[in-house]
Amino acid sequence: MAENLTLARPYAEAAFQLAKGASALPAWSQVLGKLAAVSATAEMQNCISDPRLAPDQLANLFVGVAGDGLAAEQQNFVRVLVDNDRLQVLPEIAELFDELKNTHEGVREAVVESAFPLDAAATAGIVADLEKKLGCKIQATVTVVPELIGGVRIAIGDEVIDASVSGKLAAMAIALKN
Repeated sequence: MAENLTLARPYAEAAFQLAKGASALPAWSQVLGKLAAVSATAEMQNCISDPRLAPDQLANLFVGVAGDGLAAEQQNFVRVLVDNDRLQVLPEIAELFDELKNTHEGVREAVVESAFPLDAAATAGIVADLEKKLGCKIQATVTVVPELIGGVRIAIGDEVIDASVSGKLAAMAIALKN
C-alpha cells in the first residue's frame, strides 16, 4: 500500500495542478473517483495485466469504459497512466487528489462512528460543533458501530474523540487496574 501511495503521489499532484489551473477541482474529483472504480473491477484488472493489449488499445478501452464525460485533459491523463503502467494505482491517485483538494479548500474529513443511526439533525449538530471547535469545514462520514454501546467516536486525521460508552468503560477499567 505504501508503495502504491508513493507511485500515485506525483500523478495526484499533477492532476491537482491541472484541475486547479482550470478551476475544475470538483469535476476532476468526480472523474478520478469514477476512473478508480473502473480500474478496480476484475475485468479491467485482467485487461490491465494482459500483455497482448497495446498501450493505445488499453487506453482506448479504458476511456471507452469510463464514458463520454471525460474532457481531453482527463483522457490524456489516462493515456499517461497507461504509458507509465500506473492504471492499477488509480484508487490511490483519487484518494490523494481528494486530500489535496480538501486541504486547498480548507476542508477536513471526519469519520463519525455511532452506536445507533444518526438522523440529519444530529449529524448536522456534530458537524457544526466540530467546525466551531476546529475552525474549518468538516466533511463527515457516518457509520454505525453497535459495539460502541452508545455515544459516538469521531476520528479527524490522527485525532480521535471518543465519547462512546465502550470507550468510557475501557477508561474506567484501566483506572480501576491502576
